[in-house]
Amino acid sequence: MKTIATFSIVARDPLTGEIGIAVQSKFLAVGSAVPWARVNAGAIATQALANLEFGPVGLDLLQKGYSAQKVCDSLKARDPHIEDRQFGIVDSKGRSATFTGKNCFEYAGGIAEENLACQGNILVGRDTVTALAKTFKSTQGSLALRLVKALDAAQEAGGDKRGRQSAALLVVKPNGSYGGYNDRYIDLRVDDDPQPIKKLMALLHLHQMYFNKTEEADKLMVDEKLALKIQEALKKLGYYKGQVHGDYNGQSRKAFSDFCGWENYEERINEGLIVDKNVLDVLLKKAKAISK
Repeated sequence: MKTIATFSIVARDPLTGEIGIAVQSKFLAVGSAVPWARVNAGAIATQALANLEFGPVGLDLLQKGYSAQKVCDSLKARDPHIEDRQFGIVDSKGRSATFTGKNCFEYAGGIAEENLACQGNILVGRDTVTALAKTFKSTQGSLALRLVKALDAAQEAGGDKRGRQSAALLVVKPNGSYGGYNDRYIDLRVDDDPQPIKKLMALLHLHQMYFNKTEEADKLMVDEKLALKIQEALKKLGYYKGQVHGDYNGQSRKAFSDFCGWENYEERINEGLIVDKNVLDVLLKKAKAISK
């Protein structure tokens, strides 16, 4: 079995109840093995000579109400090869635990604090794990953004001795999926890339663009001048068939909504005379590209 030499961070946002994991490794498709999370249970990262049973078994125990430390003790007791393992746990109440077996390759270690568990093995040094915790706690924004920024800082602090190959981000929240069918809010994976964390951050930005609703700061009121720009752009792209007159009427609004639907920006469709600034930027860039 190949060792999953990696560094990971498991964390919970006490304000939103979101819980998630970010991980980077010199290992193909690390997202298929290390991160496990479930609403009303918690999250677990299992690595080193990873025992993948720790994911589902640990989550079942967490869902029954066991604390992170009790689950940690239980997983240790059930595995005869525990000294080859490394894992971190945060439960739904923010209690945490991390474990590094004696046989894990140096540097190997972890940090467990409220709402946070960081761990890594075959690292350049302890600074990688320290950077995970420090950056996460000092960064503002969504849980997902803080997790990926923590990964990036950890890589800058040394990272995996063997280099980098893959990264993943998993965040769960109640009815968090597309359409609200399950709790898998964000599940992004970079399976093989020379700069996996940078790629993961780019994917997160795309996820936010596609699935987040318009923030108040990004809502623009359409006046006559802006309506002209929108109509001209939509006409070039074939969505608007009417006259360009600066009246953001029903036909114009439908054309803009059609553009949003085609580009998968349904979550950013607003009522009346309001458009999303980010979608507008995409529209104008696409229209400008056609003009060249």
